[in-house]
Amino acid sequence: MIRDPDKSEILVWARERAGFAQDDLAAKFSKLPEWESGDIQPTLKQAEAFARAVHVPIGYLFLSEPPEETVPIPDFRTFAGHAITHPSPNLLDTIYTCQERQSWFRDFARVAGEPDLDFVGSVSLNTSPATAAARIRETLGFDLAARQECSTWTDALRLFIRQSDEAGVLVMMSGIVMSNTSRPLDPAEFRGFALCDPLAPLIFVNGKDTKAAQMFTLAHELAHVWLGASALSNLGAAPATGFRQEEVWCNAVAAELLVPLRVLQSDLRRNEPLPDALSRLARTFKVSTLVILRRLLDAGWLTREGFDAAWRQENERLRKLVQAASGGGDFYRTTVARVGRRFARALVVSTLEGQTLYRDAFRMLGVKKTATFNNLGREAGVMG
Repeated sequence: MIRDPDKSEILVWARERAGFAQDDLAAKFSKLPEWESGDIQPTLKQAEAFARAVHVPIGYLFLSEPPEETVPIPDFRTFAGHAITHPSPNLLDTIYTCQERQSWFRDFARVAGEPDLDFVGSVSLNTSPATAAARIRETLGFDLAARQECSTWTDALRLFIRQSDEAGVLVMMSGIVMSNTSRPLDPAEFRGFALCDPLAPLIFVNGKDTKAAQMFTLAHELAHVWLGASALSNLGAAPATGFRQEEVWCNAVAAELLVPLRVLQSDLRRNEPLPDALSRLARTFKVSTLVILRRLLDAGWLTREGFDAAWRQENERLRKLVQAASGGGDFYRTTVARVGRRFARALVVSTLEGQTLYRDAFRMLGVKKTATFNNLGREAGVMG
C-alpha cells in the first residue's frame, strides 16, 4: 500500500494534471476522495490502475512531492498574451513518442549513410519571409501550378505532406496519443511542433485541428525547420501579436509560402464581394479561406476591422463544418499518416531485415499484431 499520508498530494496532482475531476474517476475508484484526503491509502494494485488512468508512470506516485514538468522543446504557446506553463500529459507523451521515433530514424539514416539535409537551419530571422518561402517552395516543388492540379485544398494538403516527406522531413499527423482513441489531442493547447535535426527533421501536426488549420501549421513548422529551431506553438494563421519574433517570422513565411503576395495582388478584383473573393481565391490557391483572409489583410484589400469581423465569422462556419463531419476513414492509411510515410517505410524495412525487433516496431507504430504490421507495410509501399 501507499502508506505515507503525504502521498495524497501526489494523487491530487496526478488527477489534476490529467484534467480529471474526482467525479470523472468515481466509477473506477470509489475510494478516491479518501485516498486524496489521506484517510486511507490505495493498495499497490490500485495505485497501478490509478496511474494508468491518469497517464503517469507508477513511480511518480511514490515521489515526495509533485515533479516540475516542462515541455522538452522551446514552448511558444500563449493564451491571452501569457505563456502557458502546464502541458497536458497527452501533449507530453506525444512529444516523447515523436522524440523516440526521431532518434530511431536518425540512427537508421546514419547507418544507411544518408547525408545531412542542407536546408535545415539554412535561413535566419534576418532572411526576408518572401526569400525563405521561395527557398522552401523550390526545395519541395510546392508551387501554385502543382496545387492547381489538385481538385480540392484537402488534396493540396496531401500533396504538401508528400512533398515534405520526399524532401526528407518526417511529417506526422494525428489527433490522438499513439493509437489510443480515448486520449484526443486538444487543438486549443497546441497545433503542432517541429523537432529539428540535420538528418531527421520532424514535424507533428495536430490532426484534431481543422483541415484548414493543418495546412497552415505544416507551413509554419517547415519555417521552423528551415530556421533550424525546434518549437511548440498554438499560433494560427491570423496576424500575430504578443508572440516572440521567431513565431511572427514563421507565420509570415507560412503565409507567403501558401499565398505569395505578389501573385495574390495580381488576382484581386476591386469591388468583388468578400464571400465571392474568399471562395474564388481559396479555389485558386488551394488553401483555406482563413489563409486567404490573412493575405487579403496583408495586401491591404481588407481593413483590420473588416478582417476581424470576417475572421470570427469564418472561424465559426468552419467549426460547424468540422462538428458535422463524420469520422472514420481507412485504418491503415490513417495509421501511416500518424507516423509519417517516410518513417513507416524505414521502420518496416529495418524490421523485415532483422535490424529492429518486432516488439520495438510495434511500439513505435502503435500496433499489436503481425498482420496489422504487414498491412501497414503494404500501405507504406514496401510489401507486396
